[in-house]
This record gives sequence, structure tokens and C-alpha cells, in this order.
Amino acid sequence: MGSAELWVAVAFVIFIGLIGWKGAFSGIVRSLDSRGERIRAELEEARRLREEAQKLVAEYQRRQREAEEEAEAIITTAKAEAERLATEAKAKLEDMIARRTRMAEQKIAQAEAQAVADVRTAAAEVAATAAEGLLKAQVVGQTADRLLDAAVRDVKSKLN
Repeated sequence: MGSAELWVAVAFVIFIGLIGWKGAFSGIVRSLDSRGERIRAELEEARRLREEAQKLVAEYQRRQREAEEEAEAIITTAKAEAERLATEAKAKLEDMIARRTRMAEQKIAQAEAQAVADVRTAAAEVAATAAEGLLKAQVVGQTADRLLDAAVRDVKSKLN
């Protein structure tokens, strides 16, 4: 009977080993399950973060396009305004040059008219003086004075 006790002891040890091994196995399985669940949660979080990042990138790209379009519109407006101002300045310059040219031409015409008037006056005075001298030499007395006064008045009235 010693051998039956030995087999009972071996069976008992195997039984205890199986129970211990099964407990250890279930702990490993639980550990692996919890680790798998944690990895699954992390993957889900990573997927969610990636989607948010893609949305943010799309939003920033949209804003960048809008900013570029706005900048282009500002540049276009500025160019148009610059062209308008240049055209306006050119027109004002041309108008100013035309006014100044007209004023200069008027001043020149006035100066010419004044010079002609001055020459006529001087010529009339010289002619009157010469006529006076001739008349004095040829006509004497009251008749000469009367003729001379009439000629001077006539010349002066024609010049003015």
C-alpha cells in the first residue's frame, strides 16, 4: 500500500500544480486582455486625434486660401487705385501745363500789345514833334498855333 499513497501524493501534487497553473494562466489572460483593451483605447484615441488633426489642417488650409484671396483682392484694389491716381495726376499735370501755357501766351500777347502801343505812342510823338517843327517853320502866327493844336489833338485821339 505504500505505492498507493505515493500515487495519491503524486496526483495531489499534480492537482495542486494544475490549480496553480490555471490561476496563473487566468492572471496572464486577464493581464493580456487588459493590455489589449488599453491598446484598443489608445488606438481609438489616436484615430480620433488624427481625425481632429485632419479637420484642423483642412480649416487652416481654408483660412490660408481665404487669406491669399483677400491679399490678392487688396493687391488688385491697390493697383487699380494707383493707376487711377496716376491717371488723375497726369490729367491734372496736363491741365496745369495747358493753363500755364495759356497764361504765358496771354502775357506775351499783352506784352506785344503794350509794346506796339508804346511804339505807336512814341512814333506819334515823334511825328507830332516833327510836324510841329515843320509847321512852325512854314506857318507862323495864330494860324500855326491853331493848326498845330488841332493836329496834336487829332493824332492823340487816333492813338488812344
